[in-house]
Amino acid sequence: MSLVLDPAAQALLFREARTANAFTDEPVTDEQVQAIYDLVKYGPTAFNQTPLRITLVRSPEARERLVRHMAEGNQPKTAAAPLVAILSADNEFHEELPHLFPAMPQVKDLFFAERPVRENAATLNAALQAAYFIVGVRAAGLAAGPMTGFDHEGVRKEFLDDDHTPLMVVNIGRPGPDAWYPRSPRLEFDQVVTTV
Repeated sequence: MSLVLDPAAQALLFREARTANAFTDEPVTDEQVQAIYDLVKYGPTAFNQTPLRITLVRSPEARERLVRHMAEGNQPKTAAAPLVAILSADNEFHEELPHLFPAMPQVKDLFFAERPVRENAATLNAALQAAYFIVGVRAAGLAAGPMTGFDHEGVRKEFLDDDHTPLMVVNIGRPGPDAWYPRSPRLEFDQVVTTV
């Protein structure tokens, strides 16, 4: 195999990792979340946009408000997870571009002056960052339970504003008993890759 990454790290991040559906009650600390972010912030985005925003749901009151917006099957695990993060796309990310992309500070107005263009870019690039975040949770020795089954507009109104689009809700913690469903099949290399 031609991978440089240690086999144990491959297992931790990808080969053995799965979406967790149950967690222990061990807390997830702010220091752990900071370490996750400090790792995954280096993942690439177009023009270094960095549109992902993370809302940590910690208080019981906020958790109760969030659970009401989750799909029925996602409510119990969201209520019980040690930490829940709402991942959203900041549609006004372009305001940070002169700082984040100093090689071309005019990119803010050159490419992202129009809101629909920003929304498309924010959604794509925040989704990339959300994937990095999930891998970062795994790198911290924790498990992630990402979900898109929720009332997106309800979550936006409850926790965000008109400039933010919710992408997913992620339950985070140490996996509990019966945390995993059986591993689902994956497509093989020749089903995905075409050489032209």
